[in-house]
Amino acid sequence: MTQPGHSHPLSLSLGLLLLLAAALHQSLATSLQTTAAPHKDLGRPERGNYTVTNSNGTVCLMARMGLQLNVSFNSSSQGKTVLDVVNLQPNLTKSSGSCDTDTASLVLTTDGEKTNLTFSFSLNVTSSKYHLSGVTLSALWPDMSVPFNAQNSSLDYLRGTLGRSYMCREEQTLDVAKELSINTFQLQVQPFGITGDQFGAAEECQLDEDDMLIPIIVGAALAGLVLIVLVAYLIGRKRSHAGYQTI
Repeated sequence: MTQPGHSHPLSLSLGLLLLLAAALHQSLATSLQTTAAPHKDLGRPERGNYTVTNSNGTVCLMARMGLQLNVSFNSSSQGKTVLDVVNLQPNLTKSSGSCDTDTASLVLTTDGEKTNLTFSFSLNVTSSKYHLSGVTLSALWPDMSVPFNAQNSSLDYLRGTLGRSYMCREEQTLDVAKELSINTFQLQVQPFGITGDQFGAAEECQLDEDDMLIPIIVGAALAGLVLIVLVAYLIGRKRSHAGYQTI
C-alpha cells in the first residue's frame, strides 16, 4: 500500500494544469486588450490596394489594408458629441500622394471628396528606418454640424526598414487624436525603396509575432506537463513498492 503523506501524481498534474490554464488565460486576455477597439460591429472592412506614383510614372508607395475610422463629432440631429464608425470602401476611394527622399504621403479621398485621409511617412536616412509620422483627416458627413478636422504630426507607428514592407495581419488601432482613431486590418505598406511594383520582404508587427508564439508556448507547456506527470508517476510507483512490508 502507498505510504500516507505522499501526493498522488494525478493530483499534481491537475494542479499544474490549472496553473497553466490560468497563465494562458491571462496571456490571451492581455493580447486581446491590445487589439480591442471601441467600435460598433460593422464587420471587417474590405481590403484595398493603394499606390502612389512619382513624376516618371513609377510606383513609389504601396499600401494594402482595410481601414475603419472611429470619429467623434458634433451631431446636428442629436445636439451632442457622438462616435461614428465608418469602413472605408476601396471601390469608392481614390489614392494619390507624393514621394521624396525622406518623406512620402498617401492621400485617400472618398465620398466625392467629402472625406480626405492622409498618411505621412518619414525616413531616417542614417538608420534606413521609416515610420508613420502623421495622419490627417478632414470630413464633412451629413450629420456633422461643422466640418471635421483632426491631425497629428508626431506619431510613431508602422516602423519598418528601407527596402522592406511593414505587415500586420492582426487588427490594430492607431490613436491619432482624442476625436480620431483608425483600425487597420491585414495591413501591408511600403513607403520607400520599392523595386518594380512588388512589396519588399515583410517585417511583421509584434501582434502577429505574439499570435504565432502562443501555439508554440502552449505546445511546449503541454509537452513539459506530460513529462512531469510521467516522472511523478514513476516516482509514485517506486514509493508505492517501497511501502510494502514483508510479513
